[in-house]
Amino acid sequence: MSDTRDNALRRFLQNTGWAEAARHALAGDASSRRYERLARPDGAAAVLMDAPPHKGEDIAPFIAIDTHLRQLGLSAPAIFGEDRENGFLLLEDLGDALFARVAQTDPGIEPEIYGAAVDLLADLHTHPAPAGIARYDAGLMTTLSALAFDWYLPAAKAEDAPAKAVLSAMFEPLLTEIATTPDVLILRDYHAENLLWLPERQGLARVGLLDFQDAMAGHRAYDLVSLLEDARRDVPADLRQALFDRYVARTGQDPQAFATAAAVIAAQRNLRIVGVFARLCCRDGKPGYVDLLPRVWAHLMADLAHPALHKVRELVLTHLPPPDETVRNRIKGACAKLQTR
Repeated sequence: MSDTRDNALRRFLQNTGWAEAARHALAGDASSRRYERLARPDGAAAVLMDAPPHKGEDIAPFIAIDTHLRQLGLSAPAIFGEDRENGFLLLEDLGDALFARVAQTDPGIEPEIYGAAVDLLADLHTHPAPAGIARYDAGLMTTLSALAFDWYLPAAKAEDAPAKAVLSAMFEPLLTEIATTPDVLILRDYHAENLLWLPERQGLARVGLLDFQDAMAGHRAYDLVSLLEDARRDVPADLRQALFDRYVARTGQDPQAFATAAAVIAAQRNLRIVGVFARLCCRDGKPGYVDLLPRVWAHLMADLAHPALHKVRELVLTHLPPPDETVRNRIKGACAKLQTR
């Protein structure tokens, strides 16, 4: 952190009454944001978000979505202080009970916590998305799915991506047909490392929400498949089906039509993730994401098994190599070259 930015942070903490707090780094994410846990001598705790504007970060979307979620009675963190110019937020500390940690400690609790997360989505989707929010429509979804051809394919196979145009030609009409009404709020990173279990709260508030600044208006299946097809941990197949059925029953969806939509949207999402994880390594020097690719690939193959996606499946299998050890090492090699520059 530069001296100028460090001074701005000191002023922010002074103005919000947290200058005397002890500061401890928290795990970050794939962005340029940093997080610290603050502990004051009086026992109060908070979380500092440091989102530097000079690195393209903007806290305004987080504030807007946080306000919307809290107005709905959901457990997004309360905002104790903000400095929009410098990108600092002081947030309620919701603790460390991430779904991933809770489920690892007690696998028997998975149906309860995941069921609560599905119920939250069912309720959230009864409310319209906030006015003026960007739409995650078929055109944008197609562009982002092509990241697999922009970043993963060249790194994995040292090959240009002429198939990207073919993907767009066949995938965008399918997504247009499926995602015709991007009318609900999608948080876009709705998974076990962004959800907290808060059993001391009641109802839907038991699910704590993090990392939703990229929320958009999208198809109601998007966050559900984000939860069920997690890039970072396996959700048992029988539980995935039970949770899918739970959402369908609670929202009155047509099971067959919704299953088709979910497969198409999940395929889009997983193609995007394949590309993003390769980009995080090759462009940003973060090789750890490469080791998550086999799980994402397995999800993608299951999605592409749906009859509606048979042409996309053929294209993917023809041009994208599976992320076996050789391919992963090749991608990490690109990261190693970046880090030695």
